[in-house]
Amino acid sequence: MLLGAVGCGDAGGLQGAGSTPTAVGPARLWPELTPASSPAFEIGEVNTEVVKGVKVPGDDIRRVDPVGVVRAEMAASPGDYDGDKAPYRDTDRGMADCGKGPEHGRCPVLRPYYRDLTGDGRDDLTLGFRLLPGKTTAVRVYTVDKHRLVQVMAWEDALSGVELAGRSLVIRSPSEVAGYEYRLQWTWDRDQRAMLLTQDEMLRTGPRKHSLHPSGAPSATPTGSPSASSPGVSPSASTG
Repeated sequence: MLLGAVGCGDAGGLQGAGSTPTAVGPARLWPELTPASSPAFEIGEVNTEVVKGVKVPGDDIRRVDPVGVVRAEMAASPGDYDGDKAPYRDTDRGMADCGKGPEHGRCPVLRPYYRDLTGDGRDDLTLGFRLLPGKTTAVRVYTVDKHRLVQVMAWEDALSGVELAGRSLVIRSPSEVAGYEYRLQWTWDRDQRAMLLTQDEMLRTGPRKHSLHPSGAPSATPTGSPSASSPGVSPSASTG
């Protein structure tokens, strides 16, 4: 009986998982190179601009007309919108349908979203509008500073999804590599007083391609969905 009890106890004991891989530290390449002290290219990491011609009644950004904001940007760059050869000529033409607000008829201005992204306790404005006749969408973030409407983030891309997460704006875009997408995140920086590009990633969205079995027979195709998160703005964001 005692031997039997000991035998049963051994079945639940801990077992070794094998040898642990040896940790490999980072290897510094070309240590003889002199560290650069300035960037080689002008990227424009800090992108802020006062929106001219648009007032903020009572410093309340919700009282700002989103269509008026887009019109102000278009007026500042007429060569992009005005004329038959302008790259975004159909955006200009579609603005005629914006009299009743965003997303009416052919209006290229998308529904505005409001959230405190700067941490000052007041809502900020996230706005998008289509750059037609192409498939690109402009995404902008605005805040109020000293009674003025200030653009603190600007980006244009083909979009597969946009999300507000905390004090960050996340944009997902298609990649030319099948099964992958780009994920870019902007986060408010109080020192620069702008939304800075804090993450730039290329992520897998589709199923992995399995290699052939040793026998040469192909492996089974997985049935996972292309993406775990659906496109669109996070439901936690408040709309106007």
